[in-house]
Amino acid sequence: MGVSTFKNVRDEWFDPLRGYDAPADGADGYGGAAIELIRDRESCADRFLRQVGTDLGLGRAIAYTASRIPMAARPKGDRGMRTLIKADGRLATLGVAAGLALISHVQAQQAVVIPAEQTAAAHADPDWHAPRMSWGDPDLEGTFTSRDMSGIPMTRPERFGTREQMTAAEFQERVGEPESFAGLDGDQSDEGRLQLSALDSAETGTRTFGYTSYIVDPEDGRTPALTEEGRQRQDANQRTMNGPFFVMENFSYYDRCISRGVTGSIGPSLYGDAMRIVQSPTEIAITYEMLHDTRIIPLDGRPPADPGVRQYMGSSVGRFEGDTLVVETTNFTDELGVGRMAHSEDLKLTERITRIDPDMIDYVVTVDDPRTFERPWTFRLTLTTQPGYEILEYSCHEGNFFVANALRAEKVYQESVAEAIADGRPIPERSPFGGGGRSIFAPPSASEAEDINATN
Repeated sequence: MGVSTFKNVRDEWFDPLRGYDAPADGADGYGGAAIELIRDRESCADRFLRQVGTDLGLGRAIAYTASRIPMAARPKGDRGMRTLIKADGRLATLGVAAGLALISHVQAQQAVVIPAEQTAAAHADPDWHAPRMSWGDPDLEGTFTSRDMSGIPMTRPERFGTREQMTAAEFQERVGEPESFAGLDGDQSDEGRLQLSALDSAETGTRTFGYTSYIVDPEDGRTPALTEEGRQRQDANQRTMNGPFFVMENFSYYDRCISRGVTGSIGPSLYGDAMRIVQSPTEIAITYEMLHDTRIIPLDGRPPADPGVRQYMGSSVGRFEGDTLVVETTNFTDELGVGRMAHSEDLKLTERITRIDPDMIDYVVTVDDPRTFERPWTFRLTLTTQPGYEILEYSCHEGNFFVANALRAEKVYQESVAEAIADGRPIPERSPFGGGGRSIFAPPSASEAEDINATN
């Protein structure tokens, strides 16, 4: 956002002057200036200074203006920018006016944020291509997160119709929205403090996108209708989410630190929504931060695994089509989900991964499961780099209190059921947040709490 602000200002003030051939420094009309302006080659600022400046005062004004632009708002090549003015003469009125006008212009532009997708290199230059590895394949390597996609719904709200992009006014409203957990700030209940303790360490993004939804096909951005089998599968999945919790198999694969599946592993979460891509001429490896899965995707043209082989992350084969890595994955089990919806063993995922900027890749997934959905559908995330982000070990079991809390909640719920039956009252409904049961996120009582740091 800051980079695009600087570029907009630069283009408006400097680009019209690119073709001007000024006399050498020190010629008549330049006040004896000796200017050293270190910037990228053929500095627009230098041309602007030569064209308009008849006095070194303007140079000082422009140097002052450059110093007023925050470092975050300068392109990477400008972080070392410095301006050295050696001269004599007075500070001209023209110089002051130009400098102050440019400062005001920058400040006004910075107040207007543009959608992050419009800052991508491929958006600014349709002929832009990803850099190549030494063997010729597009370079997709890096660590990327979905953190900047937070706040965008999977399914498009009806008010947006078939529009994939927000209007300028709609986007500014999104930019001004508080974080979804901001309302907890004043909540001093046990549950509120518990949630805030987790959210205090939640990762935050650095960009805001103008997408109306993840889903881009169908055109209305809505999940296609379910088949009859698909509806039965979703109903069964919903019933098991809130218990009963009697044995370990009652818990999801995520709860048990096994897997979040292919698409679930990169979806936005409170934390851990990153993946690292490394390449070789014959394969690509994608490692997910949460829950520690790594997919090895061959590029040598081999067929998928035998249909009898079933895996949580499926069996993948890949190929490059231009700048895009295309990965086709089959051989799934029916025990995980896609887009938080249960699927059948016939699921086929087609992922398209394209670098659109040094710091962005488009991740487009087509879901094809004729036993669950009446037609294929496609969703898109733009994954981005984050300053200083590093994928670390995800020690899931060491910090997994969900199972213990859920079992504790189940015990309390069963006790409330027994009491209701004894008193002749209706059996209370299950709810993860009360409703006659006990919240699975509720902290343990003093008698139930354990000091995990105590020595045995």
